[in-house]
Amino acid sequence: MEIVFSITQEADGGFVAECLSQDIFTQGDTWDEMRANVQEAVSAYFFDQPKPTAIRLHLVRDEVLAVA
Repeated sequence: MEIVFSITQEADGGFVAECLSQDIFTQGDTWDEMRANVQEAVSAYFFDQPKPTAIRLHLVRDEVLAVA
C-alpha cells in the first residue's frame, strides 16, 4: 500500500504535508524536517495496523506570473 501526501510551501518557507487518503497532517521548517515528520506521523497513525509500503510526497507549487 502506498499513501500520498500533498506538500505545499508556506510564505515563511516552511512546508505543510497533508495525506490525501488518511487524516494525517504535519509540517516542517525545512524539507528534511518535513520528511522526517511525515515518517513519524505515518508510524504513529498506523501504530496498531500494517504500515504503508511507500510514502509519496507530491510537491504542489502555486506560482503567479505577471502578464506584460
